[in-house]
Amino acid sequence: MITGFAVTVAICATLVAAWSFVQAARRKLPDNALLAGLAVVELLLVAQLVIGVVLLIGGGNPGSMATYLAYLIGCLVVLPLGTVWALAERTRSSTVILGIACLAIPVMVLRLHEVWAGASA
Repeated sequence: MITGFAVTVAICATLVAAWSFVQAARRKLPDNALLAGLAVVELLLVAQLVIGVVLLIGGGNPGSMATYLAYLIGCLVVLPLGTVWALAERTRSSTVILGIACLAIPVMVLRLHEVWAGASA
């Protein structure tokens, strides 16, 4: 994994999470600007997937291939599922749901980085 890119993804996701919680505190529903922020984070996650696959093809060897692939693909699923749930509900708590989904991303990226470094458990 590229450490700088992983940190960038984690920081962007954390910023969008904070933005989401501020919106929830202001009793705002998810708006187009917040959804655009989520889309940017998702694009970064797609780029991370591409980087991860290229590193694997280039001979990289994570601590546990199955765990690595699970986190690599799982990162892509969290935001779309959170967004579908939030848009189906459209209440103040839906903005909180988006924030929680964004907070899951830095945790998953950190774990992905650890697995790449050789931690298999």
